[in-house]
Amino acid sequence: MSTAHTSTLETPIGPFTAVVAADGAVLASGWTASVDDLLPQVSPSLRPTALTEHRDLGQVTRAVREYHAGALDVIAEVPVRQRSGEFLQQAWEALRGVPAGKPVSYADYALLAGRPAAVRAAATACARNAVTLFVPCHRVIRTGGAIGNFRWGADAKRWLLRHEERAA
Repeated sequence: MSTAHTSTLETPIGPFTAVVAADGAVLASGWTASVDDLLPQVSPSLRPTALTEHRDLGQVTRAVREYHAGALDVIAEVPVRQRSGEFLQQAWEALRGVPAGKPVSYADYALLAGRPAAVRAAATACARNAVTLFVPCHRVIRTGGAIGNFRWGADAKRWLLRHEERAA
């Protein structure tokens, strides 16, 4: 049995919830007040069997607050844990290297992930990313600059991109 910890904080976009393993790695996160919106995104092999709610999750809570206040780089210091196939693992790791304020196209993202022809697979990596914010899939946009899809809504993605552009 694995127990994870959860916490929900208010942000300028709305409630942000994180599910964090006992060792501090984020398993799932996003702009929702419901853990039920997050757990289906977690790999079954990592999905906790029990959850405990906390007001403060230490480094994770600090990073969420500081990021929304303008300290954009703090999210890169937070450990995350996701599990999938080789390409998705590579793609998620590549996303952590996309700088704030410098969004990339899905084509550029596929190149960063090591498979330039895998544009659709890169989009799938964004869609399957369980640790939103800490693996910043909002930094991937369509060629030509259109926002593209985002699990937490286009308005949230626009806010994040504007926030990063102003603070970067």
